[in-house]
Amino acid sequence: MSIWWSLHLRREAASVPLARRLLIGTMETAGVDPDISFDLSVALSEACANAVEHGGDDGSGGPTEAYRVTAYLDGERCRIEVADTGPGFPAAAAGRPQGVARPAPVEAESGRGLCLIRELADHVHIGSAPGRAGAVVSFDKILKWREDAPLVAV
Repeated sequence: MSIWWSLHLRREAASVPLARRLLIGTMETAGVDPDISFDLSVALSEACANAVEHGGDDGSGGPTEAYRVTAYLDGERCRIEVADTGPGFPAAAAGRPQGVARPAPVEAESGRGLCLIRELADHVHIGSAPGRAGAVVSFDKILKWREDAPLVAV
């Protein structure tokens, strides 16, 4: 079984729950275990919120209006990619182990999104889009299925 979809969303807060609901609906319909669906939906929400908040300046002086979310349920794995056309991650971040995610101070009100994505997914890649401006956050997780799953991979 293979399902994929891609969304081109406005950089508005209202787009985050839209992407999350579509992912949850897709996984529920396919028969993915609800705990796995929840983990991936939280990770997706964090990645989308980062694109909305930080993906706004394309380097040409003008704001960008959109970002892209792509989800693949392919066999036993779900892979999600969120890409914006903002400034991307700083070049200095490339040398940091495990990408750019650093723990936020306990008292911080933000800054935990990338760390949370790393905790919820099996594999995470955080970087800038090759050949263009923008950040790309992609992550995947091995799927578990409900016993009554109608679209379980064979």
